[in-house]
Amino acid sequence: MAGGWSRDGAVQEQIDASVEDEIQRARSQLSGGESATECDECGAPIPEARREAIPGVRLCIACQSALEKEEKASGGINRRGSKDSQLR
Repeated sequence: MAGGWSRDGAVQEQIDASVEDEIQRARSQLSGGESATECDECGAPIPEARREAIPGVRLCIACQSALEKEEKASGGINRRGSKDSQLR
């Protein structure tokens, strides 16, 4: 059922597109290849269990946590469905 100016299925298409965008973003951040034995940021040794669990890992747990916290703080607001973005 469409509402307002949208056609039938438009809301679900928007949801599907948002999910697909997030999947692509997550896949683009996956590492691959040879894991580092020492952290690229601080030089601390990366435990063998971490290197085996995450192929291509380049950061120790502390540096990876800091990076993820920084990325989360910057946020990634999807404005595709907001009214403001439709009015511009």
